[in-house]
Amino acid sequence: MSGPADPATDGGPTRVRIDIAYDGTGFSGWASQPGRRTVQGVLTDALSLVLRRPVTLTVAGRTDAGVHANAQVAHADLAAGVDLRVLVHRLARLLPADVRVLAIRPVPPEFDARFGALRRHYAYRVSDAPWGVLPLHRFDTLAWPRPLDVAAMNAAAADLLGEHDFVAFCRRREGASTVRELRRLDWRRGPDGVLVAAVSADAFCHNMVRSLVGALLAVGEGRRSAGWPASLFAAGRRSGEVTVAPAHGLTLVGVDYPPDEQLAARAALTRRLREPVT
Repeated sequence: MSGPADPATDGGPTRVRIDIAYDGTGFSGWASQPGRRTVQGVLTDALSLVLRRPVTLTVAGRTDAGVHANAQVAHADLAAGVDLRVLVHRLARLLPADVRVLAIRPVPPEFDARFGALRRHYAYRVSDAPWGVLPLHRFDTLAWPRPLDVAAMNAAAADLLGEHDFVAFCRRREGASTVRELRRLDWRRGPDGVLVAAVSADAFCHNMVRSLVGALLAVGEGRRSAGWPASLFAAGRRSGEVTVAPAHGLTLVGVDYPPDEQLAARAALTRRLREPVT
């Protein structure tokens, strides 16, 4: 590294959007934890070292241990005058190989990576080939030991779309709502035979995507009927029958935001407590 950037000495802070990719295999998730290697911890340490001042990151979605991202988004407030193009290059030299900062650009002060997001998009990869997973994909694809019926999985997935209380598929957190609007959930088998689930929602509660995948895998291998996952809504509580799919098959692949003039209104709306569907 050629040396730290000189922090600006005049002007107010500039809010920036940071686009990030990482292989989650070696991380204990996104959020900083004492004594553990996390994506947030590695990034804030690197940014603080280069800029010679503490940096706070707010992220679009806090991924769990082992979950990957190729389109994570965070925001931070940096001193005015920082050369963002140079900053990206310096971070590339400093950061470990399993996390990359793809871009940093100025955004309006109303931009909030977490509360301003309209949709998060995930992909979950599964191979049901008899020989398992190609070696180069062993860290981002789940090997499934039995054949999966994609049509049955998609039939079950269709019944889960829309706004529901997804408490049956979530690990509840104190004071947090489990009402979400699931906008996309479908499976496709690619030319290589790998099944990929595309999952999109306004937001996800803890373990929601992996629980949905786990329920649909049970349908795909014939252990459960296509109507079973949606029937769990009626229970109104976390279902012990749903197996949470392993983390390594899951990747955050996109986050959508509104136009600049709608950022403040979107963030204010998202901060309101979600009320259960009646």
